[in-house]
Amino acid sequence: MHPKPYESHGTGDPTSVPAALGLGLLAVGGWLLTTARPWQKPGHPITLGLGWTASAALLVCGLVLLARCVRTVHGRPDTDADTAVAEATTADPHPRPHTHAED
Repeated sequence: MHPKPYESHGTGDPTSVPAALGLGLLAVGGWLLTTARPWQKPGHPITLGLGWTASAALLVCGLVLLARCVRTVHGRPDTDADTAVAEATTADPHPRPHTHAED
């Protein structure tokens, strides 16, 4: 007896790779921030400034990637958003009141 083949579930979640990259950037940025601590090992100001700038950039990029993934997963579905935009752009901005004479 042959086992049943698995059903096809598509290509998977498109936000998994950016989310993993965002988490990786956060990890590397946090590690770099903890290694560039001026209160434990004083160093040259340029070296410390570069370390803090690089770690801040990595942390911000990681947070932006994760925020975009969360917004994609938990935001409005695209079809509803497209419909809302279409209705908002085609609606008459100054509707006239309905009178009985027009009937």
